[in-house]
Amino acid sequence: MSCGIRDTWDKPPEERQFLNRLDSCLLTYAALSYFSKYLDQQNITNAYVSGMQEDLNLVGNDLNYITTAWTCGYVIGQIPSNLLITRIRPSLWIPTMELLWSVLTMLLCTSKSFSHLVVLRFFVGLAESTFYPAIQYVIGSWYKGDELGKRACIFHTASAIGPMFSGFLQTAAYNGLNGVHGLAGWKWLFIVDGVITIPIALLGYLIMPDLPHNTKPSFLYTPAQLDLAKQRMAQVNRRPPSKFTKEKVKGFFTTWHIYTLVPLYVLFNNGSGPTTSMIFWLKSFNTKTKTVYTVGQINVYPLGENVVQVVSTLSWAWWSDAIGLRWPPMIVAGTWSMIVCILLAVTPLYTHIARRWALYYMTTIQGGLSGLILAWANELTGEDSEKRSFIVASCNMWAYVMQAWLPIVIFPQVEQPRVLKGNIATACINFAMMSFALLTYLLQRRDQHRRDINEGSSHESTDRVLE
Repeated sequence: MSCGIRDTWDKPPEERQFLNRLDSCLLTYAALSYFSKYLDQQNITNAYVSGMQEDLNLVGNDLNYITTAWTCGYVIGQIPSNLLITRIRPSLWIPTMELLWSVLTMLLCTSKSFSHLVVLRFFVGLAESTFYPAIQYVIGSWYKGDELGKRACIFHTASAIGPMFSGFLQTAAYNGLNGVHGLAGWKWLFIVDGVITIPIALLGYLIMPDLPHNTKPSFLYTPAQLDLAKQRMAQVNRRPPSKFTKEKVKGFFTTWHIYTLVPLYVLFNNGSGPTTSMIFWLKSFNTKTKTVYTVGQINVYPLGENVVQVVSTLSWAWWSDAIGLRWPPMIVAGTWSMIVCILLAVTPLYTHIARRWALYYMTTIQGGLSGLILAWANELTGEDSEKRSFIVASCNMWAYVMQAWLPIVIFPQVEQPRVLKGNIATACINFAMMSFALLTYLLQRRDQHRRDINEGSSHESTDRVLE
């Protein structure tokens, strides 16, 4: 993983060697695990259009409700888990939860009814809730500002790569395993996903680091490298965990960070809703008497959305770290996404096929901003490790609180693929996201201005004493 990140050449050899080692361990495990997590997160939709709907007699908005069950479990566990890893070792907690969700994923193949699916998906979501905010917090505990955006976003690209493989896996399962040992192809996808995840979780026990203050010297990191890690975080004022106090917990809510970063992330996370429509659009061409797109094509053709997300995610990350600012990519991506949503709303479903196809591919243009927003949160709250953990988890948690019900309202399955109100609402969401990005930047500048004034006053006082 480290071979693709060329931002360490201007650093001393010892620091460069340490960062290469850290990238190879932390980012490799994080990306592989996130890949497996998104395999699972996407496979429920692939399974639905590949036979699960008919086998389990699913109707109406059942798929939305199954997705919501996962989201509810995912929401409940995030803040407790993220606060917990300030006290226990992430290298034990995160891989253990990954093993648990791999087992639960495989059990999905035993589902006999809608209610069985809902219960299992809830517990899969609960186990997976420990992962994403925890990894973003850990990444924010090791990297400086000019390194952090790229690492956070490289990790996040797995969210696009996972579904890409899910589409190919579903196609392979449907065509190659359908009926083997009496199991339908969609059931084999759940089994394959679980089998892929187990060795990744075991790898985590070996190479996943803890935090700089409690990672022990080993064959991976020397004592000198761990001392260097602590010095690096001290240079950017990113502090290790400290004791929980009443005043500390109050501090989570008495500064502006939670009131701008959380809405910013919530709006981002719900700003690419039209991505879900392409698979339904392709399926809508088929009738009882005519098949325009095969099951394999319906699963594979939307993967262009994921390619666009990977490219744009890495572009936003390198640009942001290069200029030392987080908000400009959010403005560009948000504007682009808003235009795409408006064009989807006014473009006929079946008149301009190529145009609509291209627009669907561009619905993921802002999908890679997650890493930049959480990198920003890590930087802005670095003086308090527990607050940083809480803010990062709160961003992701509240994003999925909204996602638990908002898609049902603005992208109901029964209105797919037209979803006019969903496309219009998403354009408005992107506009609001850009507004909160600018507000966060203005407040960051205000705080920096105040610090500069205070430091200037302090230096003047010191000079007078010396005189």
